[in-house]
Amino acid sequence: MGLILAAGASLSSVLGDQWKEYFYCSELGNDVLMRKGEKHHGKSGLLNRGGSDNVITNGSTVVVNEGQCMIIVDQGAIVDICAEPGAYTYDTSSEPSIFSGNLGESLMASFKQFAARVSYGGVTPKDQRIYYFNTKDIIGNKYGTASPVPYRVVDRNINLDVDIAIRCFGEYAYRLADPILFYKHIASNVTYEYRKDQIENQLRTELLTALQPAFSRISDLGIRYSALPGHAAELGAALKQELSGIWGAQYGIEITAFGVSSVKASAEDEAMIKELQKTAVYKSDEMKGAAYTNAKTQAMVEAAKNQNAGPMMAFAGLNMAEQAGSGDMAAILAASRREQEAGAARMQASWKCPKCGTANTGKFCVECGTAKPAPAGAWKCPKCGTENTGKFCTECGTARPAAGEWACPKCGAVNTGKFCTECGTARE
Repeated sequence: MGLILAAGASLSSVLGDQWKEYFYCSELGNDVLMRKGEKHHGKSGLLNRGGSDNVITNGSTVVVNEGQCMIIVDQGAIVDICAEPGAYTYDTSSEPSIFSGNLGESLMASFKQFAARVSYGGVTPKDQRIYYFNTKDIIGNKYGTASPVPYRVVDRNINLDVDIAIRCFGEYAYRLADPILFYKHIASNVTYEYRKDQIENQLRTELLTALQPAFSRISDLGIRYSALPGHAAELGAALKQELSGIWGAQYGIEITAFGVSSVKASAEDEAMIKELQKTAVYKSDEMKGAAYTNAKTQAMVEAAKNQNAGPMMAFAGLNMAEQAGSGDMAAILAASRREQEAGAARMQASWKCPKCGTANTGKFCVECGTAKPAPAGAWKCPKCGTENTGKFCTECGTARPAAGEWACPKCGAVNTGKFCTECGTARE
């Protein structure tokens, strides 16, 4: 009992020019994993209701379409298999013939292990069946972690190794890589078809169970959990390796694609990782610690050199070093110098009251109210009244009057006598 390839004739002529029975499965959708083959007549295409049920007539034609694998079961035992598209003739006098197609050597090995040939000496057996399997990728299978799963965060640069909990969501695809295993262990002798929703929950549970060791393999590569969507291929390979003993060896199923739509960690775990990374950086980087210490020392030395700055400027420089933390030493020193210069400028702007000796920075003494003495060589601008010491007014640009000249405060005219030549105002 074997299959003989119907060579030399097109599929349409094989099915249309004879009345013999033939078996085919027109289509297997994404939701159907296995379906029992139906017996048809060659010309009419109608189901053969007159023949014996579950009996394959010698010389019948068996059609295998793209993306399908067909097995013949005789008295409960697999006796032939074909995964190559085409039309074949069923011949009880021939030996078993395996057409493995793209399923390869693993299918042949399973056939040799499970097939059982039975000879009936020409007597029609009581039960013969044909089953078709969907060997295309079964896509759109959603998964999601109902509760957080552990993920190991490894950062060898800072010796970080900590376990956190993440939630992961996405979709995956799989295919029947070995229909014989699937038939023997999952879907034996169904009356019509076996759909993916009948095994969906089981596959999802086992997939989520395998996620934890798969995550461990990925984390060992130094991949952060937030980068998992960009490393779906590596995660799929890790899952395939984890599930090979269950799905591959037991169910004949393999993962063909794995997608990650989102990965989330708790806010507490994210905050913990950031804090550990920050702490590890400061502990491991001795250069930054040394720069920080040296900057504080140098800031004190620079401040001490400036006699006008005094101890207050020394502490100001130290404060700048504290704020800079472990930053660049040059930047710390530059900031310290700027603070010292600003402090010195503030001290130079102060004046001592000629009456009570109090140090002040405003226009009047805070103790006795004495006005701030005018600096030597000061003059009052005749135009805007601003006090200046240079050759030009700092506010309006008016030139300083020549020696002996004075500007009338009323009309602004420049005079040399005791009264204004324009309005008669007396010289102050």
